[in-house]
Amino acid sequence: MKWAALAAGAAVFVSACGNCHTPMGPDGPIADQELSGRFVISFPEFDAWSPNITPATIGGWTDQEIARAIREGIRPDGRVLGPPMAFELYRHISDEDIAAIIAYLRALPPVENEVPRSVYRIPLPDSYGPPVGEVTAPEPGETVEYGAYLAGPVAHCIECHTPMEGPRHLYDTRLGAGGRDMSGPWGPSISANLTPAPHALARWSDDEVIAMIRTGHRPDGSAMLPPMAYGFYAGMSDRDARAIVAYLRSLPPRD
Repeated sequence: MKWAALAAGAAVFVSACGNCHTPMGPDGPIADQELSGRFVISFPEFDAWSPNITPATIGGWTDQEIARAIREGIRPDGRVLGPPMAFELYRHISDEDIAAIIAYLRALPPVENEVPRSVYRIPLPDSYGPPVGEVTAPEPGETVEYGAYLAGPVAHCIECHTPMEGPRHLYDTRLGAGGRDMSGPWGPSISANLTPAPHALARWSDDEVIAMIRTGHRPDGSAMLPPMAYGFYAGMSDRDARAIVAYLRSLPPRD
């Protein structure tokens, strides 16, 4: 195993997957059950259970099968997976980063934890797009292009912060506009508008936005609610955080 790839996998993985796939206790993620699956959220359209993705469950899958499940939403048995996994975004994870994620998953201790299958009350698509070919990530840096990659495929910010119509996100017309009802055990929670509209991102400096992402607290000290993965985003590098903010400020302002 390439240890550099394993370290990269940890960084990429913490940015996205642990928030839904690790069982939670009253004090946060349960360390000895990392990525073994849990109940995630209930919407009118579905009840979501994240699967166990430790080697106890996917240890027999090939690298190609794991990559296809993450990027295309198709299990080795051909079954199509459903939301809230953001397959429309994850299909753009680079080959290098998907290999790093897989290296990280294979290095996890196997955890026996059987979880139910998700229940969908909406039809799932036959596919989320054509088979994924070669994908290359933008050059890392404090750029809009790299920020779009981080806020999209990697940290999936725009997945929760873009309204939906049926099973599809309105990425073409309402990208980042917020308004998604993400209510759960934590109470009423509505995803915020991340565009540079006057009443949205334009109110805060770059440092204030980064602090909110990392800490889950607004500049006035008030706490924001789950399901945003503040604890995981806390370790985001300054470069990556500033790239994300640069991208969000480039979005068309939305009411």
